[in-house]
Amino acid sequence: MTLTLTSIDQLNDVAKTFISTIGKRRIFAFYGSMGAGKTTFIAAVCKALGVTDTVTSPTFAIVNEYEVAHQQHPAFPQGEVVYHFDFYRINHKEEIYDMGYEEYLYSGRLCLIEWPEVLGDLLPDDAVKVQIEEQADGSRTLIVG
Repeated sequence: MTLTLTSIDQLNDVAKTFISTIGKRRIFAFYGSMGAGKTTFIAAVCKALGVTDTVTSPTFAIVNEYEVAHQQHPAFPQGEVVYHFDFYRINHKEEIYDMGYEEYLYSGRLCLIEWPEVLGDLLPDDAVKVQIEEQADGSRTLIVG
């Protein structure tokens, strides 16, 4: 599936469309260059799910945990936890092991991962790849699958 975002005004609608395709999948790996909009899109997805916390990049914390405050989607009830990872600053796989990544990725909860390249073979096989590409006109293309 390909989604196109030509204006920031479309962000919430594109996030809702993305959510409508999640199904039972729970691990999403977001690929894209610095500034492509990974964190911005993940924040919109969380908002569309009913998260009221401020969603920021967990660059230094590695993982942020958000709670769905208001159910917006049947698969994500109030109280459901969403994990948001940013592996940009990870230098060694030992850091990933030390943070207990398996407890998160195999929890059955929604995991939204920035810079999944760092995980290498630790990224579960069922992770859905989401490529965010910035176009010359400033629009974004999201290729999901």
